[in-house]
Amino acid sequence: MLRLAGVDKSYITGKNRLHVLKSVDLDIEAGEMVSIMGASGSGKSTLMNVVGLLDAYDAGTYHLDSILMKDLSETRAAIHRRNLIGFVFQSFNLIAFKTAAENVALPLYYKGIGRKTRLAAAREVLGRVGILDWAEHRPSEMSGGQQQRVAIARALVSKPKVLLADEPTGALDSTTSLEIMRLLQEVNAGGVTVVVVTHERDVAAMTRRIIRLKDGRVENADLELAHA
Repeated sequence: MLRLAGVDKSYITGKNRLHVLKSVDLDIEAGEMVSIMGASGSGKSTLMNVVGLLDAYDAGTYHLDSILMKDLSETRAAIHRRNLIGFVFQSFNLIAFKTAAENVALPLYYKGIGRKTRLAAAREVLGRVGILDWAEHRPSEMSGGQQQRVAIARALVSKPKVLLADEPTGALDSTTSLEIMRLLQEVNAGGVTVVVVTHERDVAAMTRRIIRLKDGRVENADLELAHA
């Protein structure tokens, strides 16, 4: 599903060149649930941006769903993101003045789907993540865990093949974090490939594999098995 070979990524700031990803080789099969761990500055966020088609890479190859992702225009990258990838963020990124159902339906709006159909789809997914009763509430009326469930529902409404979760429990307490990770496990059991970026060992242990980054490289050739 995700295959990176010799991927490099650098950023130029003034006269300085910061080499962030260094010949990254990585394979994540369809239906896997893996976590990516590493210290601050190890390249986790950059790797997530490359995998999520939010940033281009400089060298190597990246295949997503057997399609080479290389030299994409903004329009083409957006199409692949819309069709293949769902995103979940630490800060939820919900629109404050919209209800939960309206937030979840937003990706379908960009696909040109009518309001009635997209809101019906949003309510169906909200039911799947256990928060249908809050469909007409706004984010300010919800707990952090409820907001993250809404964010997960929004990521799922377009039926992506890959779910990228960047520190999805970072703003939550330990009990709520456990609930969110169990929900992501259920999403994975439904056939969606799930990639979780985290610095929390307990979170990583709930995935099937742990991929460790250090100084822009995959630290170990044999990816570590999580003990979930």
